[in-house]
Amino acid sequence: MKSVCFALIFAAASLFAQTPATSTTLIAPNKIANSVADTAPGKVLIIELTIPAPLPDVWKAFTTSDGLMTWLTPSATVDLRPGGDWICHFPGGSTGGGTIVNFIPQQQLVISALAPDKFPTVRAQRTNAKFTFSANGNSTLVRLTQTGWQEGDEWNRAYEYLAAGNAQLLAMLHHRFVSGPVDWTK
Repeated sequence: MKSVCFALIFAAASLFAQTPATSTTLIAPNKIANSVADTAPGKVLIIELTIPAPLPDVWKAFTTSDGLMTWLTPSATVDLRPGGDWICHFPGGSTGGGTIVNFIPQQQLVISALAPDKFPTVRAQRTNAKFTFSANGNSTLVRLTQTGWQEGDEWNRAYEYLAAGNAQLLAMLHHRFVSGPVDWTK
């Protein structure tokens, strides 16, 4: 499992190393596509990936506690309602995710996103992470549009960290449907 995660991180990092700080989209079939807009009034991070599974299955994997635990972490809390938690409890005590702002079943999930603890200002002020889900036959296009970025060194470091981290997030979702649920006991 560790080698699979490392490979996913490496693949995501390779894509982002090629991404200029202007509005650009890298598109390759069944690969992560990303776009970075670095224009006033702020940055927008866009990452999309086609998941090889029907929309209802991808929606369930992304918006339920049991679903998240099949691919992202062995402990998750999803309370699918405005103001509810979308929280991942990772081994070692760190948490990720945020608070659900709104959702449209099988179409959209908007989260007031928590940055990692090492970015305390960004974590306190949060960004807006909008995930959209579009059926495409037996596949589903998942698109993340993350906004609310501000200026400053911590914000820039958090942006870079989360660009790679959110690409990894979608790569792990893809892996879940290619290889099956993660066995966290291994």
